[in-house]
Amino acid sequence: MVRLSRAILARVAPEARPLAEPRVTGVVHLGIGAFHRAHQAVYTERAMAATGDDRWGICGASQRSTDVADRLRPQDCLYGVRAGDEARVVGSVREVLTPGDDLAVRLAAPETAVVTLTITERAYRRGPGPGAIGRLVTGLRARAAADAGPLTVISCDNLPGNGATLAGLVAELCEPPLLDWVERNVTFPASMVDRIVPATTQADLDDMAARLGVTDLGAVVTEPFTQWVIEDCFAGDRPAWDRAGALLVSDVRPYERMKLRLLNGSHSAIAYLSGATYVSEAVGDPAFTGFLRRLMDEDLSPTLDGLDGFDLAGYKESLLARFANPGLRHRVAQIAVDGSQKLPQRLLDPARERLAAGHEPRWIALAVAGWMRHVTTAPELDDPLADRLRGDGPSSAAATVDRLLAIEEIFTPDLRENETFRALLTDSLRRLTTPGGDLS
Repeated sequence: MVRLSRAILARVAPEARPLAEPRVTGVVHLGIGAFHRAHQAVYTERAMAATGDDRWGICGASQRSTDVADRLRPQDCLYGVRAGDEARVVGSVREVLTPGDDLAVRLAAPETAVVTLTITERAYRRGPGPGAIGRLVTGLRARAAADAGPLTVISCDNLPGNGATLAGLVAELCEPPLLDWVERNVTFPASMVDRIVPATTQADLDDMAARLGVTDLGAVVTEPFTQWVIEDCFAGDRPAWDRAGALLVSDVRPYERMKLRLLNGSHSAIAYLSGATYVSEAVGDPAFTGFLRRLMDEDLSPTLDGLDGFDLAGYKESLLARFANPGLRHRVAQIAVDGSQKLPQRLLDPARERLAAGHEPRWIALAVAGWMRHVTTAPELDDPLADRLRGDGPSSAAATVDRLLAIEEIFTPDLRENETFRALLTDSLRRLTTPGGDLS
């Protein structure tokens, strides 16, 4: 079967062809993985289609490998997105850079007005090499030297306060003249993104080929639901994302907390407690679904505010329906990665708030105990703190809780010293490691 490219688009059914053909590259994206291709790139194409403004093609930059470039470059950067029963080719990406390519040139181009990032929680940590933040600062330095105009840099990840966090990390790497230029010319809006995008499998690629009639090695599979809430503080021009369904607001934080705690917190609970291979299998168990409802209703929802007029009950029901979608094949192991970086904002922050209000976050403690069991018993542990999490061998529930609570990068002193929280964790871990233990 012939491979997808612009030259053979006529072989694709008209309703499955790109909605827009960008003429200019106006957006640079750092971290062009499956999530970006199923989320921001789709919004950007829809924005161009809604307005006829074709200046918003995307230059995607891979951070760690050439895999995405190897898949997309031979296809003229075209790729398919299947959302539910709908499959369509997306055409908003015009270029893909590898870690060895000169990203600074593109960031310094005057037609570039927006930078978006989807980088993991791990990427916000300091480490060897330039990393995504270092590459961004190098590009800002080149842009300032070229006097190329204002720039908006938008974080599109699960880190709370991602805009302010990114701005702070950039500032740390800027020399005084550059920092002055950044403060005058660059804004860092916070944003909340939501769309479940599992890792693409060979079966997904085969399905996309059957649907499109061409081979597509860059295809991604996602769910029909999608959400993007963006803080409305742009430095200059931007795609009309609001015309594509994005919500521009003055304060992202209430929506951010809602998604991080209800969706991502529930995902973490599924990853560490269900024992399932796929998310849909976990919620296929009525007992486990009952646990998720109690987690959301009793421990997580009471920590949410600022959502006046929002149908929170309906949102929670939609989450359970999304989790139950067997077509997504969302692997639990994918969610379990980097748990030490994800737990604080997903489960530990709401636990802290419930404790401060005089309540016992029983269901959160059970999920955190599930993580403790996972990091000490999993055959393979993909986490930047893996060596410290693993421990030296079997130990009692109380000893394991004490050891892990002492890791300052994860647990703050108030949680570490809270006897109620410690007791809940110890009891939960003891039950989880006892044959026949349940989630009640």
